[in-house]
Amino acid sequence: MTRTKQKKNSRLRHAEYYDMQCAFDKLYANSKNGKIFASLMDLIASDENIKLAYRNIKRNNGSVTPGVDGKTIEDVEKLSETEYLRIMRAKFRWYKPKAVRRVEIPKPDGRMRPLGIPSIWDRLVQQCIL
Repeated sequence: MTRTKQKKNSRLRHAEYYDMQCAFDKLYANSKNGKIFASLMDLIASDENIKLAYRNIKRNNGSVTPGVDGKTIEDVEKLSETEYLRIMRAKFRWYKPKAVRRVEIPKPDGRMRPLGIPSIWDRLVQQCIL
């Protein structure tokens, strides 16, 4: 099995864990049929989607890299599930992303390239929207 195939299957497993796969499949089918979506906020801000976002970000190696606020997934882990959901729902009421931390990382040819590191809360919001 190829690495890409393995990643795809693990993403499906996570979506199914929170019963989100059916909703995602329906959205995909509707978009393929040309449907224009007027409001997706109920789905984006659902408890299941917020939990799925946390699960997906937590397994990403970059989640332990702090953004401009110095917070990582480890800080979010310290919160109860109820508190985490409350904070995320509040972010959706009036979302304004923080500045992105800029670092330069080396490229294979020796040059450097800029890399933007968003805050952990911004990554979680972005994952919910994704």
